[in-house]
Amino acid sequence: MKQKQQKQLWINQIKGMCICLVVVYHSVITFYPNLMGLENHLAIMVSKAWVYFNLYLAPFRMPVFFFISGYLIRRYISEVPWKQCLDKRVLSILYVLILWGAVQWFGLLHLNEWLAPQRDISDISNAAYAESPGEFLVGMLTASTSLWYLYALIVYFIIFKAFYRFRVALFVVLVGLSIAINFLPTPWWGLNSVIRNMPYYSLGAFFGGPLIESVKQWRPRRLPIFALLAVASVPFYFLNVPLFISMISIVAIMKVFYLYEQWRGANENSLFNIIGSNTIAVYTTHRILIEAMSLVLVAKINQKAFSDTLLLALLLTYPFISLALCTLVGLAVRKFSTTFVKDALFSPPKPLTLNSDAR
Repeated sequence: MKQKQQKQLWINQIKGMCICLVVVYHSVITFYPNLMGLENHLAIMVSKAWVYFNLYLAPFRMPVFFFISGYLIRRYISEVPWKQCLDKRVLSILYVLILWGAVQWFGLLHLNEWLAPQRDISDISNAAYAESPGEFLVGMLTASTSLWYLYALIVYFIIFKAFYRFRVALFVVLVGLSIAINFLPTPWWGLNSVIRNMPYYSLGAFFGGPLIESVKQWRPRRLPIFALLAVASVPFYFLNVPLFISMISIVAIMKVFYLYEQWRGANENSLFNIIGSNTIAVYTTHRILIEAMSLVLVAKINQKAFSDTLLLALLLTYPFISLALCTLVGLAVRKFSTTFVKDALFSPPKPLTLNSDAR
């Protein structure tokens, strides 16, 4: 068993990389677009570079994250009875979604009232900025929340387990929906993201086992074909169809991490593995911290409180600083949860869950 877990560390490390990219994404979109009146030409270029870099990372961030998420629960979808997995794969995630959705709502509203009372957040379509319980509920039900990944995990599991017998046909339909949503979006941005990422989760849940084995055995002689497919996918990306380049990126990222493990060996104490083992803690806690940092620093920068040298240094390194702080806080909160409250911050109290024989 220990050897099997050791061989799977490279997959956990991919999860760690993905959550780091998510933190960087939120760090960039809450910071750089809100900077007003930058006069230093180099500072403007750095800010724009981070915004564009963040934009072009999109096809390589969530697709592989969802693929790995689907791959890790494929046995629950194909083999484990509903009753034995409902608590772990639906109720537990729903508990975390509701709990941290409420925490984010309380935290972000009060942070804005305290640090930026003049800021108008009434037009922000996010449950965390809701002005009433009803608006918050609508936002959560339509996945208009920073926690939409958890929403997706619940919806995906229910749909894919219910229609597992028709997995090939379902996968084809989901590919079509993922493409169509780019041109015919719903009114809710979160729900659009949920629909857009369905094929990647289903790829992992339905076909992840054979695909990963194929990636492991992939030989260099196949590289020209793979490169040709990658080049062919680029025009579709610029036509607002990132599906194909995202599929290519899943294979490429897995191969790189697998080769790195073969070269350096698996290490349970590696940074990506530690973060990958605590993705939910980092995911649920980072948004509040990012909001606080952004509100403070943006106000200081817009008031020209920093010298040009300090400002440039901050603009260059802010996403890395934010990532380091969010990771440390997320891990600390998880440690507190497991040590003092029986992990009640990230898993439901035992009396509220169903007994499960699935392990």
